[in-house]
Amino acid sequence: MSLDFGPAVGLSCRECGARYPLGPSFACLECFGPLEAAYDFGEVTREQIESGPANIWRYRALLPVPADVTEKPNMNPGWTKLVKAGNLGRTLGIKNLYVKDDSGNPTHSFKDRVVAMAVEAARNFGFHTLSCSSTGNLAGAVTAAAARAGLEACVFIPANLEQAKIAMARVFGGKLIGIEGTYDDVNRFCSELIGDPLGDKWGFVNVNLRPYYAEGSKTLAYEIAEQLGWRLPEQIIVPIASGSQLTKIDKGFQELIKLRLVEDTPYKIFGAQAAGCSPVSTAFKAGHDVVRPVKPDTIAKSLAIGNPADGPYVLDIARRTGGAVEDVTDEEIVAAIKLLASTEGVFAETAGGVTVGVLKKLTENGVLDPEALTVVLNTGDGLKTLDAISDDAVPTAVIRPSLDAFRATV
Repeated sequence: MSLDFGPAVGLSCRECGARYPLGPSFACLECFGPLEAAYDFGEVTREQIESGPANIWRYRALLPVPADVTEKPNMNPGWTKLVKAGNLGRTLGIKNLYVKDDSGNPTHSFKDRVVAMAVEAARNFGFHTLSCSSTGNLAGAVTAAAARAGLEACVFIPANLEQAKIAMARVFGGKLIGIEGTYDDVNRFCSELIGDPLGDKWGFVNVNLRPYYAEGSKTLAYEIAEQLGWRLPEQIIVPIASGSQLTKIDKGFQELIKLRLVEDTPYKIFGAQAAGCSPVSTAFKAGHDVVRPVKPDTIAKSLAIGNPADGPYVLDIARRTGGAVEDVTDEEIVAAIKLLASTEGVFAETAGGVTVGVLKKLTENGVLDPEALTVVLNTGDGLKTLDAISDDAVPTAVIRPSLDAFRATV
């Protein structure tokens, strides 16, 4: 079987550095550390990138995909808005604030980016079915991408997910299996299924295709830098579920520096968690290197991973860059959703409420520099998590159709 992963030349263990050929593998045979894509980049210029399509494939020379990826049926996510958040910035006292709003992706979350990578890997390996364990957004992204690519889909979720996310995952076809338990229970089940004949020729996007899938989050870093005029933000706030997104944003920034596409300027990365599922934040505050698993209990279900695989790497990056990891309560999450919506017209899902809530908290605590160029991520659409604001889902007033009634109400 001939494989074409563009500039990716192999897999490398993040722990011990052992190298492996490209394949559907995710764990090092030497130390059981996670594998990630390793590259041999050629010359990549700003002009080359800027001449590409208005989606993630403008960065195909930096991703594990073939050069002809644009010619294949794909969801073509990316190139979402970087919103200059002047109103929110003035409210919080931050001089230069932007919101990277990834709700504009095809299934309205950043997961379309990572799934696009997994689809190309599945094609390379001859898989016929896409699968995943999901807290919601990923399930919809996988079933949509599979439909577009002509693949089968079978995805697994905790049975108590938000109804809007369940509906989205079902409408694209494929099988949606609810598991009694938490996301971590779902993930363990999928790991067992990979070794069973039932899972033969299945590409589990966040397990056996994870080294390729995870690279999609780098495109957030690339876009932010390009949209800022080829410069790095000084501060960025990223939500933490598994922690992979935060680590890959850091990797993306580092690649841009090494390729001299941006100036090597310092940046701080801040992680954001919900207080009801904050194992990484707890470890950071305690000065620990080990992240102890917790049982999630939060409205931010897309971030409800009690045993985050990349938690230790998040700690390393936050400390190396001078950032931090913080958490906010469910009440603070809801307040932050409303704050972002009422100041910038951006309706975030609960994960966006977490990042904006942490942005507010860190600013009030003097941890963030109010003068620094700051970016906060919103990774999904608020229409997916309407339950979070259901108390406000009523008219301001109900009146008779007359001016007198309206005057009395006003």
